[in-house]
Formats: sequence, structure tokens, C-alpha cells
Amino acid sequence: MSRGSPAMSSIRSVEPERAANSAGLRDVDTVPTARKLWRLDLGWAVRRALPPVAIGAAGLVAWELVVRLNQIPYYILPGPLLVLKTLVQDWGTLYPSLLVTLAITGAALLVATMAGVLIAILFTQSKLVELSLFPYAVILQVTPIVAIAPLIIIWVRNIPLALLICAWLVAFFPIVSNTTLGLNSADHDLLNLMQLYGASRRQIFWYLRLPSAMPYFLGGLRISGGLALIGAVVAEFVAGTGGAQSGLAYRILESGYTMQIPRMFAALLMITGSGIFIFLALTALSHMILRKWHESAVTREG
Repeated sequence: MSRGSPAMSSIRSVEPERAANSAGLRDVDTVPTARKLWRLDLGWAVRRALPPVAIGAAGLVAWELVVRLNQIPYYILPGPLLVLKTLVQDWGTLYPSLLVTLAITGAALLVATMAGVLIAILFTQSKLVELSLFPYAVILQVTPIVAIAPLIIIWVRNIPLALLICAWLVAFFPIVSNTTLGLNSADHDLLNLMQLYGASRRQIFWYLRLPSAMPYFLGGLRISGGLALIGAVVAEFVAGTGGAQSGLAYRILESGYTMQIPRMFAALLMITGSGIFIFLALTALSHMILRKWHESAVTREG
């Protein structure tokens, strides 16, 4: 068939149109897919959040009704509305204490994450090192922070540093344990295959061990976020009993001494809200990292 034939002319005219149509289809299909994924994520979030929010709202209404119907004094059990009113009125006092507690929690979680990941990597590089040091990490975990916090505060004269150490001790172990487990959970068949093809230890770590450990690490990070807050609050309680002002735990002690029970509940509400926020933030981070490739976070239609 010659180049100037009508059939060839029609083919040449159809090809650009077909390419344009295919490009247009790709452009048109991309937007609905992104919108569809966004709607799936939004629907997933609403389905997850609606039941606990409904139960929490019902519990608060029941709490307020019990206080009002039984005329319980505010210094024994304040109602949710009074706690909220106190939170607004005493915001200028409670908010700086909240920042102190969150700063200690964030610093402890950051240090625990960095130290925990590095030690977990060291454990996977040498079984002897893991067998030698891992029991001491377990000892740090099972030792009650309430028992050793007074000693740490006495030995470390700097109160913020002492609080940081106490919170770090509580948040450290879950990251070490989970990350070590994840790094050791790499598929042995894939490991043997990479070694067979001459992959270096660095390549095995980046392309096999690290992806395998990521879900474990993120799970440990969610646990350590709450534990860091608990460790910071416990350490603040110990420091507060000695007269050292610090965060929200000191405000709780102060409110108990002066019988300002609504302020105590307001401070407790801020601590609880901070813990919920930390957990939700770390859960969202885990979902964003894992949703495109790991089965535990892949959004399924239907």
C-alpha cells in the first residue's frame, strides 16, 4: 500500500485523534480517581469517628443530668458544663501549663524515637548485641516510673531535664521492641534471593528490612505517644509534690489543695484531650504512610 493512498491518509488522520483521545481519557480518569479516593478516606474517617463521638456525647449528657437531678455539690463532682466554663475562665492559667506538658511529651517522644530506631538497627546487625542489651531495655520498661521518678529528680537538678528523662524512659521500650521485631520480620525467601544476587547489607536494609519494619514501627510510635504523655504527667506530679511548678499535673495538685475541683477537672480534660490528639495525629500519620502499599491501611471499595 502506497503512502499517498486514501487508506494511509485516513490512518494518519486517525492516529493523532486516537492519541489525543487517549490522553484526554487519562486526564479525565485521573480526577475522578483522586476524588473517589478522597471520598473513601472521608467516609472511612466518618464511620470511625461517629460511633465514639455519639457514645461520648450521650455520656456527657447523662453525667450532667445525674449532677443536676441529684444536686451534687461542685466540690464533689462538677458537671460537664461547669468544667467547660472553668476551662474557658482559667484558660490563661491552664494554657501555659499545657504547653509545658506538651513540650516535655514531644521532646521525650522525639528522643525515644531516634534512640529506639538506632538501637533496633544495632540489634538487627548483631544478634550478640541484641541478646546482651535487650534484657536491660526490658528492665527499664518494667520498672515503675513512679518509683524512680523521685530519684531522677533528686539526681538531676534541672527539673525540665529530669521530667524529660522520666517521660523518655516510659516511651522508649515500645519503639525498640516493635522496630526490632519488624526488622527481623523480613521475608526470608526475599532475603535469601537478594543475598543470592549479591545485594549489600545497606541495600537489604533499605529495600527489604525497612519496609517490613515500617508498620511495626508506626504501631510502636502510637503506643509511645500516649506513654510519653503519661510519663511526663507522672514526673510532673512528683516534681509538684516537692514544690516545683511545671505543667498540668502541678495545676491538678494545686486545685486539689485549694478545693478548686472544677479547675482540676478542666486540667484533666486538657490532658485527656492532648492524649487523644497525639493518638489521632500518629494514627493519621501511619495511615498516610501505609495506605498506598500495606494491607493494614489500604482503603477498599464497598
